[in-house]
Amino acid sequence: MKEIPHGEWRFWYAQHKGTLLAAALFVVMFTIYVSNHPAGFTANVVQTASNKAALLAFVAMAQCFVVITAGIDLSVGMILILSNCLASLLVVGTPFQTAVGVIAVLLTGLACGMLNGLIIIFGRLQPIVTTIATSAIFFGLALLLRPTPGGAVNETLADAFTSKLFDVVPASLVVLAATLLIFWIPFSRSILGRAAYAAGSAENAAYMSGMPIKRAKFAAYALAGLMSAIGGLYLTFFSYTGEAAFASGNAYTLYSIAAVVLGGVSLAGGKGGAVGAVFGALAFRTIGDLLFVFDLDPLWQPLFQGIVLMLAISIGSIGLARVRNRLEWFQ
Repeated sequence: MKEIPHGEWRFWYAQHKGTLLAAALFVVMFTIYVSNHPAGFTANVVQTASNKAALLAFVAMAQCFVVITAGIDLSVGMILILSNCLASLLVVGTPFQTAVGVIAVLLTGLACGMLNGLIIIFGRLQPIVTTIATSAIFFGLALLLRPTPGGAVNETLADAFTSKLFDVVPASLVVLAATLLIFWIPFSRSILGRAAYAAGSAENAAYMSGMPIKRAKFAAYALAGLMSAIGGLYLTFFSYTGEAAFASGNAYTLYSIAAVVLGGVSLAGGKGGAVGAVFGALAFRTIGDLLFVFDLDPLWQPLFQGIVLMLAISIGSIGLARVRNRLEWFQ
C-alpha cells in the first residue's frame, strides 16, 4: 500500500480542521447529554435530538454556501418562515397535490435565493444590506399567507420524514446526509464551487484568472434559498402548522451564522464547508439539550450559546492572527 506523504496529511488536516473540531465538540457534548438523560442512549432520544437539530442544520448549510464567497445572507431565517407558511397551505391533500406542494415550496425558496443573488451581483449592492431588505419582504409575504398561525400538512409525509428508519436511524439525519451528498459535494467539487471558494479568498485574482465568479455567487445564493426552503418544510413537518414568527426567523438567521463559525467556516470567505457547518449546528443545538438534562433555567441558554460562539470565533481569530500573508490562510 502506498504511504501518504506527511505533507499531504498536514494539508488534509489544515483543510478539515474546523470540521473535525466541530465534530469532536458535538460528540463530547452529545455524550454528556445522553449520559445524563433519564432514558439514556436510546433510538427515541437520538430521534428527538436529531429532529430538533435538523432545522438549524439546514439553515446553517444555506448560510455556508454564501459565507464561503465572503458574503452573508441575513434572509435565510425569513425564507425558512415563508416556506413554512407556504407549506402549511400547499403540502396537503392527495399524494399528487402534496408532491406539487413540496415542489412549489422548494421552488419558492430557490426563487428567493436567486432574487438575492441577482440584486447583489447585478445591482452591486452589499450582501448585508440586500438581505436585510429582502428578509423584510419575505417576512411580509409570510405574514400575508399566514396572518395568524394555522394550516396543516400531509401527516403521512410528515411522519415519514420525522420518524426512524428501521426503528433505529432518524429519518431527518438521513435526509440531511442525502442533502449534503446531492447538493454540497457536487457543488464544492465543481467549477462553480471552486470559483465560489476563489471569490472568498481573492476575488480580484480569481476574476482576472477567468473564473466564473458571478455565476458562482449566483449559484451560492440560489442554493442558500433552496436549503432554507428545505428547513421550512421540516419546520412544517414538526409543527403540523404554519406561523409567520418574526422572532423565530431572526433567531435562525443568527444561529446559522453561529453554526458556520463553530463549524470552522471563515467569515472572511474561502475556507470551510457545509459538513462542518452541519456539525456546528448539531453542537450549537445540543447546548439547549444539556440545559434540559441538568435542569438549568432556560434563561441561561443564550449565555452558554454566546460563550461557545465566542470561543469558536476566538479560535478562528488566533489562527488568522498567526498568518503573515492572507494567501497563507487558504493554503
